[in-house]
Amino acid sequence: MSDYETLRQQHLGQFFGVMLELAQHLSWPREQIEQEQTRRLRRTVTAARDKSAWHRQRLAHVDVQTLTAADLPSLPVMTKDDLMTHWNEIVTDPRLNLDLVNRHLETITRDAYLLESYHAIASGGSSGRRGVFVWDWDGWATAYAALVRWPFRYAANGPTVPAGAQSTIASVAADSPTHMTSAMTQTFATPVAPVLRFPVTMPLHQIVAGLNAVQPNSLTGYSSALFELAREAKQGRLTIAPRTVTFTGEPLSPEMRAAVEEAWRVPVGGSWGTSEGCVVGQSCFLDTGMHLAEDVLIVEPVDHDGAAVPVGEISAKIYLTNLMNQALPLIRYEITDSVRVLAEPCACGSTFARVDDIQGRVEDILRYDNGVSVFPHVFGSVLSRQPQIIEYQVRQTPKGADVLVRAVDEVDLDALASRITAQVEKAGLPGPEVTISRVATIERTSAGKLKRYVPL
Repeated sequence: MSDYETLRQQHLGQFFGVMLELAQHLSWPREQIEQEQTRRLRRTVTAARDKSAWHRQRLAHVDVQTLTAADLPSLPVMTKDDLMTHWNEIVTDPRLNLDLVNRHLETITRDAYLLESYHAIASGGSSGRRGVFVWDWDGWATAYAALVRWPFRYAANGPTVPAGAQSTIASVAADSPTHMTSAMTQTFATPVAPVLRFPVTMPLHQIVAGLNAVQPNSLTGYSSALFELAREAKQGRLTIAPRTVTFTGEPLSPEMRAAVEEAWRVPVGGSWGTSEGCVVGQSCFLDTGMHLAEDVLIVEPVDHDGAAVPVGEISAKIYLTNLMNQALPLIRYEITDSVRVLAEPCACGSTFARVDDIQGRVEDILRYDNGVSVFPHVFGSVLSRQPQIIEYQVRQTPKGADVLVRAVDEVDLDALASRITAQVEKAGLPGPEVTISRVATIERTSAGKLKRYVPL
């Protein structure tokens, strides 16, 4: 048995215990969730202050013994620029440094351990700024357990796989070992419920053929990929019958959700994850939205100025505090996802807070020199209604936008440009110039994600 496989089996054994424990948290009353959150927060801040030179100075004033989530606004905010500039002072193990981790990331071709304890991943993010993250042994297992516990709970109480049939999960997303979801599914792969990965960069007809061959019970993937696969199913080329479908990795429009629900007529959920925190929100499949992983993370929805956003209102960004990973403490780390916390209780009965489907990031907003901001839905509300268009990208120009579209049938580009121009002008940009071009392919990021909006 290889050194990697020896470590992986040890890790896998620990994971099962952690997953069963975290699954029990899903039925906890609100008070117990908050108690666990406080316990982990105090442990995280203590470790950061004791072992991280960068955090020691920033958190010197904190009274850890009385610290709760309500006190977080008194702590400084941490940005990706902070992380990448002070990386070597932020990590809590002196053996770790950014050069070492970068060399590791450049050489691996599949999931691998660093220093026999850590997992390193990289993310370009929607903004294109590269981030490098390292997870410790316990945090890596806890993060994956938090990710899969909701589907595990639903499978235990919902539709079951027929006797004698194997439970198979198919993922149409990134396949790089430096991407979190790909690496985690390799670390914790089991023969009982294998995750079969189909790189989103693979030609569509090959993905369809592969899915038809394996007939997965569960389908998960990037929103743009599942949207295309729903169309393939509607056309009769994709003949699978998943029991659940989960969007992940990219913003989800109502049109995308509707297309998938129409194609398979099964519970459709969402998974909101980040390299910084792994699972942030996860669907229970019994109601809309995604439950926040509040026992292992703290999410603060805030406006552009960092002020807290009330329940029911859309935030400009969030501050994330990771309560799982002590190797690289992220405390009030800024992530520019726009979210809306839902006020209504969930049909599943859980007291974990919920957020609506993630539909964009602050980087998706097109801001022009005259102070006008044009939000993504201005374009999406027009483009998503065109059944011929299966993919699009909006590239901001000084006076408007260039739009690239992939289409399966003829599209009246001039008429479409006129409708979009009218919407952009209505949004406040005077005399906008909008062009639309039909293309064969739209380039994806290194992680295989489609960057739908490209600001100047």
